[in-house]
Amino acid sequence: MEFWQPNSPLNGLAHVKTARSKRESSWDRTGGNRDFKTVAPGDTFVIADIQGAGRIQHIWMTTRCYSEKYLRKLVLEMYWDGEENPSVRAPLGDFFGVGHAVAKHYVSLPMNAIFGPRRGPKGPFAAAMNSYWTMPFGSAARIQIRNESDQPIQNLFYYVDYELTEEPIPDDVARFHAYYRQEKTQKVVHEQTEENPAPWDLPGTNLTGDDNYVILDAAGGQGHYVGCVLSIDNHDASNQQFSWPGEGDDMFFIDGEIWPPSLHGTGTEDYFNAAWGFPSGEYAGPYHGITLGSSVQEHFGLWSMYRFHIEDPVRFNSSLKVSIEHGHANDQGNDFSSVAYWYQTGTHAHHEELPSVEERLPRRWPEHGLWDE
Repeated sequence: MEFWQPNSPLNGLAHVKTARSKRESSWDRTGGNRDFKTVAPGDTFVIADIQGAGRIQHIWMTTRCYSEKYLRKLVLEMYWDGEENPSVRAPLGDFFGVGHAVAKHYVSLPMNAIFGPRRGPKGPFAAAMNSYWTMPFGSAARIQIRNESDQPIQNLFYYVDYELTEEPIPDDVARFHAYYRQEKTQKVVHEQTEENPAPWDLPGTNLTGDDNYVILDAAGGQGHYVGCVLSIDNHDASNQQFSWPGEGDDMFFIDGEIWPPSLHGTGTEDYFNAAWGFPSGEYAGPYHGITLGSSVQEHFGLWSMYRFHIEDPVRFNSSLKVSIEHGHANDQGNDFSSVAYWYQTGTHAHHEELPSVEERLPRRWPEHGLWDE
């Protein structure tokens, strides 16, 4: 089973394994330079349909579509081993690390988006999007993109780089999963106990986690959570004293536990590996970063952030519920959306269809998907 033994990024390069390197791409089969596909509104295009055992190692993709907010209207799906319900289902932009239908530049270890200088008559082209998540499969893999916008994808460029092997997949090699969720969260009202409390004296308690925003609710197998992208439209400024959402604690309920959770955090910015608020701007680290950022003093900021558990995956044997408060003790009513990434064996819990296009579009959107420079 040498093919399935894990490699570290550098030390593993010296170990030769028996496999065949392959690629699916949009290259022009006529030998010309039209190295892209077009996808009409309402159509589904299969990017890769692979037979055999192996693993996808890299996906590169870039698109051009003139439908406003189209990065929320294009849906990416992945199916392993003939399954009927996809293991991956998410809007294209959110899957690759940035929410709110915005294209931004960032670089992390498993994913990145590289924003080029070219611009069209209706704003910039979307970024080049890369995934380096390893995606094993035992007998088949299918990746497809659904165009749920009102305009064609005029240019769909892509690579899917993968390896095939004659070795059967071992039982302990899990399948990659990613799933999108969203919620217009409802404020939980707490009685004000002090006139002008400091952030750590905000009123209210949360000793159940029942009203938290749910990032992941996984069941049906054994596995480990490897991170998420979380996007927040912080439009709720009713608490003028402290209206940013960073006081929400993360909570991980493992294998059906009720309370307390096995992992309980101290604040949203803490879970995303910052402290005392987020920096006023974006930054990108290997395992955590802010891909879309506003000033922490602004009451109406749009945020997208990522936290990848590469060195510290969260293990579960039968189920995992990952949630986070929307404000301290859920005292804010903001728009939350997320993509969770995890690996698991067995049959995953059924992934529902995404909300309608109208429901999942952001209520506020910078022109052309970018802040004014």
